[in-house]
Amino acid sequence: MVAKFLPLAVLALALAACKPQQPAAPAAAPPTAPAPAAGTAVGQSDVVQQTAQIPQLQVQTVDGKAYDLASHRGQWVVINFWATWCSPCLQEMPELSALHAMRANIEVIGLAYEDIELAEMQAFLKEHPVAYPIAIIDTYEPPKDFATPRGLPMTYLIAPDGKVAKQFLGPVNAQDIEQTIAAAGGKVG
Repeated sequence: MVAKFLPLAVLALALAACKPQQPAAPAAAPPTAPAPAAGTAVGQSDVVQQTAQIPQLQVQTVDGKAYDLASHRGQWVVINFWATWCSPCLQEMPELSALHAMRANIEVIGLAYEDIELAEMQAFLKEHPVAYPIAIIDTYEPPKDFATPRGLPMTYLIAPDGKVAKQFLGPVNAQDIEQTIAAAGGKVG
């Protein structure tokens, strides 16, 4: 019985270890203040509770190129929110990189959800190279069409028609992604 719940306990610990750092609440805020509603200001950002059915994403990657999700229609796109300090995120990077390199119909983009300077990220990527593009996301102004990550890694699989096919909370691997594509009637390969 205990062995049955062990994988769930390990997953819960892994997810708890990779919660994004949130700005501290103002000292003057009463401890019993209700949580802000979706779309209301929290510090400098808006907390988005739900991802758009057909999300838009336009970012600049760390290599200076523009990335527009809409230009990848017709392909499966893996959008991976991650951070350099997140151990499960780092563990999934090599497999996501191989998936991106080996599958012509699957694209991956990494969105670094942390406060990090461009030079620091470029140095990190020299030590941890990946085949897919990486963009640094401002934690105070995250992409409006995606729910604000409450844990990392957070991964979205976008179908060729631009709709969210599946959201994964926690580590993901190529098999998870390929099974989801196959279950949706898509071709893997």
